[in-house]
Amino acid sequence: MRILITNDDGIHAPGLKSLEKIARDISDDVWVVAPEFDQSGVSHSLSLNDPMRLREIGPRHFAVKGTPTDCVIMGVRHILDAKPDMVLSGVNRGQNLAEDVKYSGTIAGAFEGAILGVPAMALSQAYGFGGGRGVDYACAEAHGARVVRTCLDAGLPLDCVVNINFPDRAPDDVAGLQVVRQGRRDQNLLRIDARHDGRGNPYYWLAFERKRSTPAPQTDLHAIYNGYISVTPLKLDMTDEALLGSLAEKF
Repeated sequence: MRILITNDDGIHAPGLKSLEKIARDISDDVWVVAPEFDQSGVSHSLSLNDPMRLREIGPRHFAVKGTPTDCVIMGVRHILDAKPDMVLSGVNRGQNLAEDVKYSGTIAGAFEGAILGVPAMALSQAYGFGGGRGVDYACAEAHGARVVRTCLDAGLPLDCVVNINFPDRAPDDVAGLQVVRQGRRDQNLLRIDARHDGRGNPYYWLAFERKRSTPAPQTDLHAIYNGYISVTPLKLDMTDEALLGSLAEKF
């Protein structure tokens, strides 16, 4: 099995090394194509106005000056001599839950694999919910290969990806695994951090607050908050079937 892996945290990110370990538990034919620099939050963007630079940094390891989407396209359409059997994206530094999936370059890398006709999954390691510890990829490394194999054995339709999140717990303390739907936060974690430079001119950072929401059961948020691995299938087709019918009746 040939596996193409990517991420949005960049070619030197610790989570990418963890994903390579996971992939090598499944196959010895692993190719790494990841962004030269951190591309967190770029969603499914393409580099249309700037050239993509490709740099081979080691055997089957390539850095692309571009987005995660660019990386998957370069891997499938240019670097590999045959289509991979699976695309894995991650392991992201931080959870990709609820509305996160709309912003996430990690999720987008997996979706691009699906668009190109390759079964794809996104993996993320939650942190910040376990007493202020920094991110620790041990949970993802311990459970990742088993979860990926099980999802692959289930048969993945090519119009969806599987979003896998690992809780902020030691591997042996994981409560279990739940297959759940995408949640919705009851608060907005994005805020504007206003500052001034050395000359007194204002500038701004987008910042995130790490607050727990109060999620509904059987959602990705609820699963991660309670120490479970969350597995959520996401579809490329974002059509709202109920509203489709209502609009059709009105028009």
